[in-house]
Amino acid sequence: MSRIAGVLNTLGEQGRKALIPYITAGDPHPDQTVDLMHTLAAAGADIIELGVPFSDPMADGPVIQLACERALKHGTSLRQVIAMVRAFREADQHTPVVLMGYLNPMEAMGFEAFADAAADAGVDGILTVDLPPEEADDVAPLFTARQMDPIFLLAPTTMDERIRAISEHSSGYVYYVSIKGVTGSASIDVEEVARKVANVHRITALPVGVGFGIRDAETAAAVGKVSDGVIVGSVLVDTIARHQSDPARLQQALTDLLSPMREALDGLAS
Repeated sequence: MSRIAGVLNTLGEQGRKALIPYITAGDPHPDQTVDLMHTLAAAGADIIELGVPFSDPMADGPVIQLACERALKHGTSLRQVIAMVRAFREADQHTPVVLMGYLNPMEAMGFEAFADAAADAGVDGILTVDLPPEEADDVAPLFTARQMDPIFLLAPTTMDERIRAISEHSSGYVYYVSIKGVTGSASIDVEEVARKVANVHRITALPVGVGFGIRDAETAAAVGKVSDGVIVGSVLVDTIARHQSDPARLQQALTDLLSPMREALDGLAS
């Protein structure tokens, strides 16, 4: 069983929902990323999604695009991101880490070399935004052979047959994108999410994490009622941007955002 499956199984047995924050590696500076990961874990993160900065993040809105620019300005590379996970593992062997990014940096490194390095560093899952499962037959097995979960995206427009196909290629969890558009682009329609996630649950036994549009404890709790976990990204990355010149204040601001979400989600179990 992967570290991700173990955490999600335990949460499910407890009737609790997963809190999955996203930050971009190297933002605001590579030297701060590992400390920020520990801050997220201390504030209640069950799984951390760590974005690999890329020059053309097509699925992301302006907030995460700017985060990629800040990270790349400091020369953050895929190998450095993997090294950050290795450093995080020196003090945290429990919290799963998912690398989220685009195909090009992995292809440039070499898929097998990337898979070896990521697994050795303690990465638990890989979410490649622009790698559809139909084209992943040569790549996903490299991850699963090393106990890393390949994670794929589901959109509001994804048809049942494709949901089934994506689920067959996935492990750990599936990531349901709650809105049509890029990250940070719209408000979430919880009733629509509830209908869509219920249908996904009908098709697959995998846990369903919902991302895009979760900004505070209220929306986290609303989405947590109808899913297995909430994925929080743009609001955290925007906070990093606003406090990038003050590392201590930044860590506190992230805690102030995430801790109420953790409390709200845990309140659903009572």
